[in-house]
Amino acid sequence: MRFYLTTHKRHWVKLTDVPLFLKSEHFAAAAKLYPARGRYAVDSGGFSELQRHGRWTRSPRQYVDDLRRIWEHVGPYDWAAGQDWMCEDLIIHGGTAGPITFVGTKLSLPEHQRRTVHNFLDLRSLAPGLRIIPTLQGSTVPEYHACADLYESYGVDLRREPTVGLGSVCRLQSTKQGAAIVTAMAARGYRLHGFGFKTLGLERVGHLLASADSAAWSTHARWRPPLPGHTHKNCANCIDYALNWRRRVLAAIPTHRQTMLTDGSAA
Repeated sequence: MRFYLTTHKRHWVKLTDVPLFLKSEHFAAAAKLYPARGRYAVDSGGFSELQRHGRWTRSPRQYVDDLRRIWEHVGPYDWAAGQDWMCEDLIIHGGTAGPITFVGTKLSLPEHQRRTVHNFLDLRSLAPGLRIIPTLQGSTVPEYHACADLYESYGVDLRREPTVGLGSVCRLQSTKQGAAIVTAMAARGYRLHGFGFKTLGLERVGHLLASADSAAWSTHARWRPPLPGHTHKNCANCIDYALNWRRRVLAAIPTHRQTMLTDGSAA
């Protein structure tokens, strides 16, 4: 499994060869882009889009244009996420989680799945060479099966896809329900990427994933003193802290599963 370090600091691509996961919007807003030293993947920023607006504000063509610019200036990425529609209750119905307000899409879960699949088909049609991945959405095992079947009904053989995203499991990953979802989708023969996985989720189902990403290091750092010799208030934006955290996470995975995790340097 390849473990991507999620960051909003786009210039980190020139500082480390550790696999990174970055939002397309951070690249799109940049006047200057740097060639990547190592592997990286691109997040579409869907959670923020739907949380703030309840819809996508960028068209598929605009997103493809952004991806082409990133590919040209930063280098070929492993893959890019589609403009999928998450299925968490807060995304659909709206509400608050701490200081964050969700406006809500007010659409049904099946409609989120339909839009997710149709967007993938649109993006693949617009840019077949840009390594855009399909993503599964749902909240229960039957719903994820239904989403997978919808892809198949359009002729998308997910077993042949190099990576299949597994969305809306971030808050379920360490639960029995989350483990059941990952297990069911892995049993279909998919090479899964787990979005937003943390230590407990990796310990439970990391061996079933082809890859995962996490930004948990930043929250972890925000409530702790900075590293010795660091003068900032905390290390929530610090590459040294992020890399140290990643090493600790990989070291904490049980030995029989740790062997399946790579530092990303292998092909």
